[in-house]
Amino acid sequence: MSFPKGFMFGAATAAHQVEGNNTNSDCWAQEQMEFTSFNEPSGESVDHYHRYKEDIKLLADAGLNAYRFSIEWARIEPTPGVFDENEVAHYRDVIRTCKENGIEPIVTLHHFSSPKWLIEQGGWEAEETVAKFANYAKYITEQLGDEIHYICTINEANMGIQIAAISKRMMMAMQKKQSLEGQVQVGINLENPLMERMKKAAEENVKVFGTPQPQVFVSPRTENGDQIVMRAHQAARRAIKSVKPEIQVGLTLSLHDIQAQEGGEAEALREWTEEFLHYLPYLKDDDFFGVQNYTRTLMGPEGSLPVPDGAEVTQMDYEFYPQALGHVIRKVHKELPIPIIVTENGVAATDDTRRVAFIKEALAGVESCIADGIPVLGYCYWSLLDNFEWQKGYSMTFGLIAVDRSTQKRYPKESLTFLGSYAK
Repeated sequence: MSFPKGFMFGAATAAHQVEGNNTNSDCWAQEQMEFTSFNEPSGESVDHYHRYKEDIKLLADAGLNAYRFSIEWARIEPTPGVFDENEVAHYRDVIRTCKENGIEPIVTLHHFSSPKWLIEQGGWEAEETVAKFANYAKYITEQLGDEIHYICTINEANMGIQIAAISKRMMMAMQKKQSLEGQVQVGINLENPLMERMKKAAEENVKVFGTPQPQVFVSPRTENGDQIVMRAHQAARRAIKSVKPEIQVGLTLSLHDIQAQEGGEAEALREWTEEFLHYLPYLKDDDFFGVQNYTRTLMGPEGSLPVPDGAEVTQMDYEFYPQALGHVIRKVHKELPIPIIVTENGVAATDDTRRVAFIKEALAGVESCIADGIPVLGYCYWSLLDNFEWQKGYSMTFGLIAVDRSTQKRYPKESLTFLGSYAK
């Protein structure tokens, strides 16, 4: 395969999933609750907070040249309006460690977890969150902007809408005894015990967050909340540019390769509109767009269809379908002709040979897109490390590097070497 000079081959992580002890965040608070939907708490996770130098060196030694990671808002601003300079210094050192190892840092400002205080003040359905997020974005740019070329403001800004849609389908699917967990690209639990405990969880939420329904980033989102998230992105972009206009700013969306089956054309268009097209007015002034894709969705006349009989599925119950990435890049570029970075693409699998096969096929799709003139700047595999997959805990293994969490010892997989071989 041939990729253009300067193409970014990298891997991605999210702060809450790898750092450990993110004690000021909403996710941490939820994990400690008696009636939590999390299978287990994140704890010290894979201790990337202290071991980032080792992890970045492993990435660089394999030949990779980019690392997408998130800065944890709950660490930077643990209480409203109070910024922690020690935490800023920590992330400054992460960025400099990247540079010292020949790695391009791609920074994400918000990757699902939020400061607990933000949720207590209305969270992602509150109008005030727009200004609060922009203020945080401006502060980070003032402190670290000299060393950053790429910023993703918000990770998978459409996740709340996807979860709202899947929640509506849940009852129908339960009646049909179908599983829906493989239809959303995040680790969530949709089992009956969760439903039975909702009342007690709501009572506990009042004690923890001051409301029975805290509006965390991955809560089912209203149309108004959807607009708030996108206006927060726009406000953050303006704030970043006001300090460092040369920084390339974009956001990422969770996108499926939506394929219409016979009679499903209208449903496929409706789904693609909800997942991507209606965001176009908010994205037109961005410098790049972050594509995040893991699988496809088949659409029939009444909506999404189950994974085909006999198809290989991943640990997340997604269909193993790496061809989806190239298809999604082409569909995005047709509507939004700005540079693209694949900010997440990967597979949860115990068999690393399947990860290698997935990467090979996915990159073939990326190369084909580039050959046809689509400006794809980079590919970041999810994830650098086996890590905390949100409500599903540590049971999902996406990583290029395995971690023995009893010792925190790292074990690079063949897939890390394989991905690195493209950059070499």
